[in-house]
Amino acid sequence: IRGNQSWVTEFILVGFKLGADMEVLLFWIFSLFYISSLLANGMILGLISLDLRLHTPMYLFLSHLAIIDISYTSNNVPKMLANLVNQKRTILFVPCIMQTFLYLGFAATECMMLVVMSYDRFVAICHPLQYTVIMSWRVCTVLSVTSWACGFILALVNVILLLSVPFCGPQNVNHLFCEILSVLKLACADTWINQVVLFASSVFVLVVPLCLMLVSYMQ
Repeated sequence: IRGNQSWVTEFILVGFKLGADMEVLLFWIFSLFYISSLLANGMILGLISLDLRLHTPMYLFLSHLAIIDISYTSNNVPKMLANLVNQKRTILFVPCIMQTFLYLGFAATECMMLVVMSYDRFVAICHPLQYTVIMSWRVCTVLSVTSWACGFILALVNVILLLSVPFCGPQNVNHLFCEILSVLKLACADTWINQVVLFASSVFVLVVPLCLMLVSYMQ
């Protein structure tokens, strides 16, 4: 407590405003999609790890993409499924912030990894004789680590700024999970810095990678 304000210790995820029967139906639909996603990406990882012919840069990056997809959905979907069948839709402050950090990190990393994959295809198609030299395992490792590092550094910057903002009510997050813009709307202070940094980060991980991929595939 600070002054006459009580700081928020948990949030309420509003989610879908539907009837109980419809929410149960959505629970089974989303569960099916979630399990299918886990099985598909798990199969990709299994095939790549078992088949030595697939131990190439393209499939290395594809395995990273599968790991990101599994992690991203596992960060958001289980809590959403629990909320669909549970009337108590609260989430503590720290898990909410952690969920925000992870979904930002995985989303940004996926965008970076797609750029890396487009560069790999550019080298394979336009410089086939030099492919093994240019895309050595050392280069692939550096590209992969850089993608993960950039994604989570951007997420960390946004979460640190989010933690610098006070939350004293209301508690209702108008979303299925702790999406950062929905959480920022509940802040008790001006969040223009947070929004500017978030916009700049979005341009960096969405617009810039899209332009690079377009250039790569046009080449």
